[in-house]
Amino acid sequence: MFDIGFSEIMVIAVVALIVIGPERLPRVARTLGHLFGRMQRYVNDVKADIQREMDLDELKKLRDSVEDSARSIEQSVNQELGAARDELRALESLEQTAAKTDPAAQPSAQAPAPELAPELPPAVPRPGPGTHA
Repeated sequence: MFDIGFSEIMVIAVVALIVIGPERLPRVARTLGHLFGRMQRYVNDVKADIQREMDLDELKKLRDSVEDSARSIEQSVNQELGAARDELRALESLEQTAAKTDPAAQPSAQAPAPELAPELPPAVPRPGPGTHA
């Protein structure tokens, strides 16, 4: 953070000892330590807030890209469904026009009745496990 060496810290300590005095120096050092700790906590809180905002921004971008992808997929599905419906309608209209023009394609009212399946003989009961045949 700061480019301060050990010799520079020693010069600051000697000047503080001379200016403040030996009686008040421990109390001033303790107060400076508390202030330095508060400053570090504040800086760490600000860094954490900035990191959360960056993460939130990345999540918003990811959400937007997913929503765009979902919209494009939905549009393509809707287009395909529309095309399939159009083809189905075209086939239905083609069948209707074919049925109107071709009388052989229409079922006649006098068509022979379908043959019925031959009747099966009645089922013969089988003897049970405790009976003798």
